[in-house]
Amino acid sequence: MSFFPGTDPLPGDAFASDAIEQLIIPRSSDIGGFAVRRALPTIRRRLVGPFIFFDRMGPALLRAGEALDVKPHPHIGLSTVTYLFDGEIKHRDSLGTELVIEPGDINLMTAGRGIVHSERTPEKLRGQPLSISGLQTWLALPDQMEEIDPAFAHTSKSAMPMFEADGASGRVVIGSTAGLSSPVKVFSDTLYVDVTLQPGGRFHFEADHEERAAYLLSGELEIAGDRFAPDQLLVFRPGDALTLIGGPQGAHVMLFGGAAMASKRHIWWNFVSSSKERIEQAKEEWRTGRFDIVPGDEDEFVPLPQGS
Repeated sequence: MSFFPGTDPLPGDAFASDAIEQLIIPRSSDIGGFAVRRALPTIRRRLVGPFIFFDRMGPALLRAGEALDVKPHPHIGLSTVTYLFDGEIKHRDSLGTELVIEPGDINLMTAGRGIVHSERTPEKLRGQPLSISGLQTWLALPDQMEEIDPAFAHTSKSAMPMFEADGASGRVVIGSTAGLSSPVKVFSDTLYVDVTLQPGGRFHFEADHEERAAYLLSGELEIAGDRFAPDQLLVFRPGDALTLIGGPQGAHVMLFGGAAMASKRHIWWNFVSSSKERIEQAKEEWRTGRFDIVPGDEDEFVPLPQGS
């Protein structure tokens, strides 16, 4: 499904609030001491708006001598979104991009008809203990954009609007909310907001977007009398505004969503498309070496999964 071999999520327990359509419990995979929790896709829920993939990376502390080394691998039909809370990752891609992402920044890499990239611990940080924590998400591209030219965009955290009111603070990473708009350019209606709630703090989540969800990163979240623990994905019913309230220790939550896809999306390994035939073509292109190489990272690659 991706370069992180996460396992499929599980359905959660029943809940009382009518505003919550689904509760999803990600299943954790330990990859050499590095925990990854996959919240999307699931059998019961494939997408929330354009978000077709949602991985929680860490938090983890890598020992001296360990490092994050995701070898070059391909994508089609999507935009990858890398957002960190702690640590640094060096991104390289087949466009020639080479850049280190830091906490609060966003890397948005649009694969379109095809791109290859790697993500590794920067050289300057190797040989010492490393903390890493963040989110790796994918946005499915609209039908007419699936085969556009690949592109890469980096936006620093200083360029994203911040808000603070009623014990809630945060950053608008993609899209618009509370009268604020991010400068990050995407191809369909998309919302991605980083919210921190103080104990008892409140964030009013308007129903401005067709599909919406929240991933609880830490703390405890209260919604309409229900309380939720960390590492749960809450998918909200369309059309219902609601209030998120921080629990006794507060809460850190990522809100996301947007417009639903106009047609069905297929996902296999690192490929997303409205066409199964296009995914088969991408598999053959990677198998036979017809994707571009990553300058500066040409010696290794992730092979096509066995049995493909």
